[in-house]
This record gives sequence, C-alpha cells and structure tokens, in this order.
Amino acid sequence: MKIHIIGCSGSGKTYLATALSKKYNIPHFDLDDIQWDNNAQGYGVKMPVEKRNALLQEILANDEWIIEGVYYAWVQQSFEEADKIYVLDMPKYLYISRIIIRSIKRKLGIQKGKKETLKSVYNLLRWTETFQNNNLKEIKSILDKHNSKVIWITNKKDIQKIIEE
Repeated sequence: MKIHIIGCSGSGKTYLATALSKKYNIPHFDLDDIQWDNNAQGYGVKMPVEKRNALLQEILANDEWIIEGVYYAWVQQSFEEADKIYVLDMPKYLYISRIIIRSIKRKLGIQKGKKETLKSVYNLLRWTETFQNNNLKEIKSILDKHNSKVIWITNKKDIQKIIEE
C-alpha cells in the first residue's frame, strides 16, 4: 500500500501517518525531513534540490510507504504512485491551536522538534493561512486527475474512522 497525506501545518498529518504506519506496518516518511536540512545550524535551511529529489526517489522505490507533508509541486510522482491520497482540510481553529500548543511544548522541552522562535511560529501561522486560502485550491486542481483515490478529510472524526477501518 502507498499512501500520501497532505495538509497544512497542524492539520494532523503526522498523527494520521503514524497511526496508519502502525496499523499496516508500513514505513512513514515526513517530507519535512527531506525538504529541510536538519543538520544545519539555523532554522529554515533547505536541502539542496538534487539531494531532496534523490531522497524522494529512494522513498518511492519502496514497495510500501506513507508520505506526509505540505508539499505538492515537487512530489507529483508520489501522487501518481499512491493508492490513496488523504487531503486534510481541517477547521482553522484546530490547526492554529495545534501549531501554538506544539511550539509551546517544544519551547518547554516537552516535545521534540525544530527550534522555533516566536517569529518563526508567527511566520508559520501566516504561511498556513496562505496555504489554506491559496495552495489548497491549487492542490485540488492538481489532484483532480487522481480523483478516484483522493479522500478529503474535514474533521477529527473522519481521521478516527480511517484509523479504525
């Protein structure tokens, strides 16, 4: 099985991917890990495009995978190869509160993650608004040709149903 999960920050992509990975015993890959250079000294350093694309090809070469992330322009092949594509289009209050709570937990050392600043969290919230208002329309257009395998998720109950199926 090959599953692609896409949605804005705080929409529940990692939660769903982790749950499905455990349920089906399929490896889960976070596209942030190949988009961003996690070994860089600062926050927000991108991976060189050639290396990013090579890492994506390594993932796609597997017989089974779950890929999750916000990216769509450079992952067209994963949409083609996926058996299911979940699009998380959650309510605004939900993803905003999750982003803020996650950043607080990271700041307090309760949750592992990238070292965010107040400015980077603010920028993420602004970017998420753009993603929801503009990018999601473009994603819908791109995914129209894959309509038979696209499942739109708009609330937490839908996520639970998918996990429990």
